[in-house]
Amino acid sequence: MMQSLNVEEIVLLKKKILIVDDYFPTRRLIRDALSQDGDYEISEAENGAEAVDQCHRNTFDLVISDIMMPGVGGMELLNRLREISPDTSVIMMTAHPAVDLTVSAMKKGAVDFLKKPFDIDNLLYKVKTCLNEKELSEEIGLEPSSPESKINDKTKDLSVHGFIYDSFGNVEGDSEYIYRKIVDLSMNIVNGEECALLLFDEETGAFDPKILKSTDCETYERKTIPALQGVFRQVADEKRALIIHSTERPEITPSLICAPLLIRSNVFGILCIRSKRHMEPFTTKDLHYAVSLTKRASLNLENLVLYESVYNNVLDTFKSLLTSIQVRDHYTEEHCSRVAALSVKIAEAMHCSAREVESLKIAAMLHDVGKIAIPDKILLKPDRLTFEEFTFIKAHTEMGCRILQPIYLLDQERDIILHHHESWDGKGYPEGLAGADIPFLSRVLAVADSFDAMTNNRPYRSAMDMTAAVEELNRNKDVQFDGRIVEIFPQVLL
Repeated sequence: MMQSLNVEEIVLLKKKILIVDDYFPTRRLIRDALSQDGDYEISEAENGAEAVDQCHRNTFDLVISDIMMPGVGGMELLNRLREISPDTSVIMMTAHPAVDLTVSAMKKGAVDFLKKPFDIDNLLYKVKTCLNEKELSEEIGLEPSSPESKINDKTKDLSVHGFIYDSFGNVEGDSEYIYRKIVDLSMNIVNGEECALLLFDEETGAFDPKILKSTDCETYERKTIPALQGVFRQVADEKRALIIHSTERPEITPSLICAPLLIRSNVFGILCIRSKRHMEPFTTKDLHYAVSLTKRASLNLENLVLYESVYNNVLDTFKSLLTSIQVRDHYTEEHCSRVAALSVKIAEAMHCSAREVESLKIAAMLHDVGKIAIPDKILLKPDRLTFEEFTFIKAHTEMGCRILQPIYLLDQERDIILHHHESWDGKGYPEGLAGADIPFLSRVLAVADSFDAMTNNRPYRSAMDMTAAVEELNRNKDVQFDGRIVEIFPQVLL
């Protein structure tokens, strides 16, 4: 039986977080960062006393608190929280961390520490793993405040591995984005100071630095990377991760993790993380985390490579179809290229996502592919079309949709193509959709398609100038075209 959740139940499922800091911009920065997740219900307090009052009235899963605050400071708040709500996890923040302060806070129940100014990715990582660990502890029956839960490494491992899995579960973007995500996550997970992702060329045996992260990237690339070539070669040859300490190689301070990135057992890259923060050596557990990350990321990259290969082959096939139309009608291919470029400009001006822009670009390139089924006597007719002939022409949207039907990779593009001749007032084709029922990207394509058609010569009429074409779009604003798109369109032409 299907079950549903009402709004109140959804709110109850959200993790409750209290941000405590006397500096408003810091609270706002943390709130904005956490709000991107959408899984948190966030409250704020500007001092420890206000936080104590809120904790008496509400139960929080996590408190993120500054240490130095007027009145009731962070350490006193931590003491009070142990009495009020011992199950609440606490992450402490300070601009001046000290070993004795950190140890004291941990003894009093803090689960982690953030040094100001902090890295947003590091903040999100610590919050996510902290809440995951708390949830896992509850599931296996450990009280978060009990000594057993504090030493239970299994819950920590599961939360970190879960974070790695989730981070790459629905990742969007190209290989460059994934490479950067690998580097950023690895540094957060094992507390690294320097990190490099290098691509391996098996034919030449070269390791090409792709992403570098260091306080001194020039020295890191010019001196450190060349000095580690032997380590990279060993990792590539053995296809396994290594952890090396300064006791083995004095030039490595204090330790180094090197892990291979593999696709179908072939090494294509190396992840190298060096010099753990606070001069602590890496542990075997750190090595396991790095290996877990590289395996998960490699799977995503393999899927991306496969997807791009299939995708490009499909696009090449359909571009050849467009070429066959161009042999009959030279206007069509040039028209499709111009419409694609114009559609992308409109979409970017309207702040569409990268994925939407890419889908629109492909749909625009293929939007007239259905014309392959239109006889020459109609497609190439130099005079205006009869009603019957125009009815035949209108079928090209549905024909294009049918041609693309077998390709599941082009689901969104197919939908854009099918509806790019719908009209805002519902008098378009093929389905007579109106207003917001028309897919947004189809509405963008409609404006670009019409403008290009008006500003280029056709056998049966001469081209309009750009000013007249824009005026025509405005006359049909909120009638044939989406008014918002028409209003922003002149900016695209600048």
